[in-house]
Amino acid sequence: MCYNTRVSRKKDELEARYHIKALIGEMKENDELIHNSANGFAHPNMWIIPQEKPKNMIPVMWGLIPHYKKGVDPKEYYKETIRWGSGLNAKSEKLFDSNNYKASALTRRCIVPVDGFYEPHRIEHIKKPYSIPFYFERKDGLPINLAGIYAVAGNLVTFSILTKAATPMFAEIHNKKNRRPVLLQDDDIEVWLDNGLKESDVNKVIEDDLPDSQINTWPISKDLYKRNGEADRADITDRVDYPDLQIKY
Repeated sequence: MCYNTRVSRKKDELEARYHIKALIGEMKENDELIHNSANGFAHPNMWIIPQEKPKNMIPVMWGLIPHYKKGVDPKEYYKETIRWGSGLNAKSEKLFDSNNYKASALTRRCIVPVDGFYEPHRIEHIKKPYSIPFYFERKDGLPINLAGIYAVAGNLVTFSILTKAATPMFAEIHNKKNRRPVLLQDDDIEVWLDNGLKESDVNKVIEDDLPDSQINTWPISKDLYKRNGEADRADITDRVDYPDLQIKY
């Protein structure tokens, strides 16, 4: 799963990288949507590049609320659906079957540009099991192109990050859920936002996403799990070694 991301690049950097223009809507001009730790369960606004406006990026709330939920109170919806992840992730295997996703699958896909993201590794300690957070980023240092979908319910626009079955690296590290986010190849950025894709085309892009060989990962401080804001600092991605950690990464 993917419930926490990092975005340190400013608007102009993302605009230059993706050859797009930010539409800030009701945001203040100097707002940057920078998060050292964007906890999905806080439902922050994040930049997405939407299929309907592929030359722009827009600020959208993280946590998909289905199109048929017009007029719903977001806080109440997220509270009611928290056991299912509050819309933060969408299983790509259900993209064309789920009532929550299929309306977006062909017409409202998006890209969520991030520096990296965090996933937990479960340690089954004899006394008390616990999780060690890992940070993931591209080896070349470029932004990760997270594949997503978005929905419009009245005046409310929200998005979700697509996930798929874990590849070997993620199966080793994200060992409890055995999932990984869909990380688009750079060559598939324009393809993913193309209106002409069929179901088989969408599934092919998902299947052929960024391989493990192009991803770096390492363990970081368990401060990531604190709720008092301690995770929202630049050094949260610094490596921390743990004696109980006995896996290759």
